Amino acid sequence: MNARVVKEAPDPIDMHVGKRVRGRRVGLGISQTKLGQAIGVTFQQIQKYENGANRIGSSNLYKVAKALDVEVSYFFEGLEDAPRGLSESRQNRFEEDPLRSREAIELMHNYYRIGDPQVRKRLFQFVKALSGAVGEAE
Repeated sequence: MNARVVKEAPDPIDMHVGKRVRGRRVGLGISQTKLGQAIGVTFQQIQKYENGANRIGSSNLYKVAKALDVEVSYFFEGLEDAPRGLSESRQNRFEEDPLRSREAIELMHNYYRIGDPQVRKRLFQFVKALSGAVGEAE
């Protein structure tokens, strides 16, 4: 008799923690391979952690926090008021937050790599002007 195990969707809290790991890792410019080596797991395992497919055990979460130079609580920020059974709308908010996208994280990382504060300020003003122009055109 072949019993199929139905795999449940990842827990929203595991997904939240994974996204926080990915955001911090990408922001620091650390590869999945380097992070995996730092905590003693493969890059594939880091991928699973970041997707929420696998839960990060407490000892590995501690190691990840040390490798990414944050407190363990960093990974849970934004969950203080979340009950164990997150509502669907709250879960979707985690998944759809554009500031947690790889593009946004890389944009911020590269923005702060611009050494000249005047250039950064001009770029900021330019992007702000563009966003206003796009909003008016729609």
